[in-house]
Amino acid sequence: MVRNLIFILGDQLSPELSSLDGADPERDHILMCEVMAEATYVRHHKRKIAFIFSAMRHFAEELRARGFQVRYVTLDDPDNGSSFGAELRRAVEALSPERIVVTEPGEWRVLEDIKSWQQLTGIPVEMRPDHRFLCAHADFRAWAEGRRELTMEFFYREMRRRTGLLMEGDAPVGGRWNFDAENRKPAKPDLLRPRRLSFSPDETTKTVLALVEERFGGHIGSLKGFDFAVTRADAETALDAFIENHLPQFGETQDAMLSGDPFLNHALISFYINIGLLDPLMVCRRAEAEYTQGRAPLNAVEGFIRQIIGWREYVRGVYWLKMPDYVHSNFLDARRALPDFFWTAETDMACLATVIDETIKHAYAHHIQRLMVTGNFALLAGLDPHAVHEWYLEVYADAYEWVEVPNVIGMSQFADGGVLGSKPYAASGNYISKMSDYCQNCRYDVKKKTGEGSCPFNSLYWDFLDRNGEKLLGNRRLAQPYATWRRMSDAQRQDYRSTARRFLEKMDRGERV
Repeated sequence: MVRNLIFILGDQLSPELSSLDGADPERDHILMCEVMAEATYVRHHKRKIAFIFSAMRHFAEELRARGFQVRYVTLDDPDNGSSFGAELRRAVEALSPERIVVTEPGEWRVLEDIKSWQQLTGIPVEMRPDHRFLCAHADFRAWAEGRRELTMEFFYREMRRRTGLLMEGDAPVGGRWNFDAENRKPAKPDLLRPRRLSFSPDETTKTVLALVEERFGGHIGSLKGFDFAVTRADAETALDAFIENHLPQFGETQDAMLSGDPFLNHALISFYINIGLLDPLMVCRRAEAEYTQGRAPLNAVEGFIRQIIGWREYVRGVYWLKMPDYVHSNFLDARRALPDFFWTAETDMACLATVIDETIKHAYAHHIQRLMVTGNFALLAGLDPHAVHEWYLEVYADAYEWVEVPNVIGMSQFADGGVLGSKPYAASGNYISKMSDYCQNCRYDVKKKTGEGSCPFNSLYWDFLDRNGEKLLGNRRLAQPYATWRRMSDAQRQDYRSTARRFLEKMDRGERV
């Protein structure tokens, strides 16, 4: 007699998962399944699908090695029902469990699906909290209640106090909570920068790669050179390499961008944290130890930890606080369709061509590339924020709705009207020129403000402020640029408008820009 049917989702690959608490290999069965519904609700990058499926198969073997009986349904199983509900019902009919146990999902649409499972199967469903996150839903709601602005910095300080990371009693180590001002230096090419680890596909991964190429050949990206870690041991090796080789320089260059060096000193472990192969608190304690033992500077370690216990926990809290309507927010009423170059990288704008090409190749771009290149362009051009969100969800291997919706709808596109960010992250070409080398070989001149050959970001920036003035003029953090706009002559303002209009019309016609 099967006591519990433990359903483990594809981003819950942790041995400490709450649904496994008290699990008995003798009386409980585990269900894992690859289903078409999850692989196609957006057209995920090939590498993302391959990474998740391979990591799932390896985790199933890890559980079997611990003595568990795992019912694992591959995508090419001829009896695969193509959805969680169909596979759950099939497993219940075969095993007759007393109840279903599952850890709460990360995405709203999956939660809605889980709510139907008891009626679907006729047996009780126990949903447990996801303790891999450090801030429970109720705790975030309590923190947010009564606040006019949900400022991440204040939430981050609470998380520092709660975890004790980089704390001396009640005070932050170094006397400051945030060292971000020291983490904004441009980068220079460095031939001595250690090479990134590459994990060769084993037979399990090779089987998955063949399956993904067969079933998802039309999706974005290529599987050539696939080198993700797909086991816990390899993910920990990747973490070790980052800690030793890149953490000391991570801070000062975390906002920088270089052609031909897409990773710089970034950790490249968000894939593994978000899928469950690495524990976020463990990762933070490893980084903290590097500071306390004198091997990494405080600005690097604080900046790294802030991204995990601050930003990661914060966006998850906002997501569950504001869903389901949040994903459809469109405060600026942006409606323009995404141009084709978001899928091809075929544009003369060197910054966008570089970042999108790297995204297609690696299913990865770091946070400034996402925010200040692709996201900034989408904001300035008035692209539909929901379409932008779906693109990000498709192309990045670390993307799940709980993290992507607040980052795109809120921070990147300001579609929530300021729930998450106090101002739009809009910038002219000068920011990209300052923080990257992209402008050096671009057809457009970043120093030219308007007219033929001028950097599109320059005219689009002022056009964005102008056309959204009714909604943004009262934003105190935009007072200075609006004052500058008012001081311009009528002719200068019209020059910005007409340059932006010509560019957007050309883009809308599908011509190369």
